[in-house]
Amino acid sequence: MLVLNALEAGPASLASLVQTTGLARPTAHRLAVALEHHRLVHRDAQGRFILGPRLAELAVAAGEDRLLAIAQPVLAQLRDHTGESAQLYRRQGDVRVCVAAAERSSGLRDTVPVGSALPMTAGSAAQVLLAWEEPDRLHRGLRGAKFEAATLAAVRRRGWAQSVGEREPGVGSVSAPIRGAGGRVIAAISVSGPLERLTRSPGRLHAAAVVAAAEKITEAMRRTAG
Repeated sequence: MLVLNALEAGPASLASLVQTTGLARPTAHRLAVALEHHRLVHRDAQGRFILGPRLAELAVAAGEDRLLAIAQPVLAQLRDHTGESAQLYRRQGDVRVCVAAAERSSGLRDTVPVGSALPMTAGSAAQVLLAWEEPDRLHRGLRGAKFEAATLAAVRRRGWAQSVGEREPGVGSVSAPIRGAGGRVIAAISVSGPLERLTRSPGRLHAAAVVAAAEKITEAMRRTAG
């Protein structure tokens, strides 16, 4: 912890670590290298020690626990309001994972089990999770996608996405972004169901409700962040 606390201020050479922590040079080096092995510490281009990517992953996991606790009742409210199944997706690499859901209890429905990994190349949730990415990552994500850059520009402009048979024939969906610290998109909330109910313009039916649910979760995340 002495080493990690010292690196919170920014990149540090071994000599700087020794000075800041008061540890003996061999001890500081051994601890820093061990932390590097576990990705809690990393090296920059100048070979200085910096905080590692594992810390960010742990922070995301902690944030996800909070997100799930906040989102579950909102998903149930969204399902009851729209009459369609509601899901929460997070991006993990090249897929999006359903991390929470509230299923329609009866009748024809689109069921996405929690834990399902779906492609980032189709569906309104994929559009939302990609639309606000950095330009180079966005353009890489469009390779092989069933939607185009113009589609994502429209998503950014109106604040929600819709898909009609993109992921699965006969199924439509509407999604909106959930934002975390600094306004970054951290998840997508969706409703999905058969096109015979959602029609060819599912956004016209459910965009307002989905956006309101996304904003409710975003605001609750912002309140609990402190």
